[in-house]
Amino acid sequence: MALERTRHVAERTLLTMDEAGLSDFYRLMLLIRQFEERVAEMYSRGKITGFCHLYAGEEAVAVGAIRALYDKDYVISTYREHGHCLAKGVSPRTVMAELFGKATGVSGGRGGSMHLFDAGLRFMGGYAIVGGGLPLAVGLGLSIVYKEEPEVVCCFFGDGALPQGAFHESLNLASLWKLPVVFICENNFYGMGTMVQHAICREELYKFAESYKMPGVRVDGMDVLEVHGAALEAVARAREGDGPSLIEAVTYRYRGHSMSDPAEYRPRREERIWLERDPIKSLRRRMLNEKRGDENRLLELEKEVAAVIDDAVAFAEQSPEPPLSELTKHVYVD
Repeated sequence: MALERTRHVAERTLLTMDEAGLSDFYRLMLLIRQFEERVAEMYSRGKITGFCHLYAGEEAVAVGAIRALYDKDYVISTYREHGHCLAKGVSPRTVMAELFGKATGVSGGRGGSMHLFDAGLRFMGGYAIVGGGLPLAVGLGLSIVYKEEPEVVCCFFGDGALPQGAFHESLNLASLWKLPVVFICENNFYGMGTMVQHAICREELYKFAESYKMPGVRVDGMDVLEVHGAALEAVARAREGDGPSLIEAVTYRYRGHSMSDPAEYRPRREERIWLERDPIKSLRRRMLNEKRGDENRLLELEKEVAAVIDDAVAFAEQSPEPPLSELTKHVYVD
């Protein structure tokens, strides 16, 4: 069945959201953007090596969805997870240190860009295998139901995961067992360099939800408020025991698939169109036009975020390398 949306929860939230709430969205999206821009700089300088997939352009999805969760709710991500990790509350210092491969990193320097993990904040990792997080989200959801806990699992994945068997198996079991999982597909139109219409037989990805008897909805992934409204509904539904939902957030990554991808397969006109829809600039204009934000305060937030990023880089550079004595730890059970 297609989603028959009960909009009152989202509408009430958006109508009552004050300047502080909007400023929080703006600050967090800006934090993710500036973090990613600095990561690109550090990568080009050889400070960061290995695989690195940036999230610039997609900030509204992470912020809108994760701000709909409680602290004890779980988040599972992909290899493009810096933004989700920061939105869940992990310190920019420890994330940057992880990318530098330092001992102070959130995964102790072992995971790098694709394997950030903070169980204390219930950020349950990024996964290099396409669609690899989907079955794990179902496992977490089953654990919640088994232990009769009130938490929800929010699982992010890209459009490239939909042809994977894990996507279909996960949605099937989550629906069959009415698990508290919110599946969020970040449709940025490209699985690596392959356009979505060349890989998936269905244009409207959210309609896959019909086959698994769960609500599905498509939202503008460049509008943090629209994402937030849809996520609030899906999270409330899951928490009340009514099972999973599928959200397709239509978004765009502003860089190639990874730092080694020049993205020459994308038309420049297409890129310009999506740059004009920048989610951070759009929210800033909306706040000023609707007099729900002050220019001076926004400038202060921008300076504060820049200082946080500078501090994160300095912390990462000054942090020690993991000692050789740590090399074999966490490989086998003691």
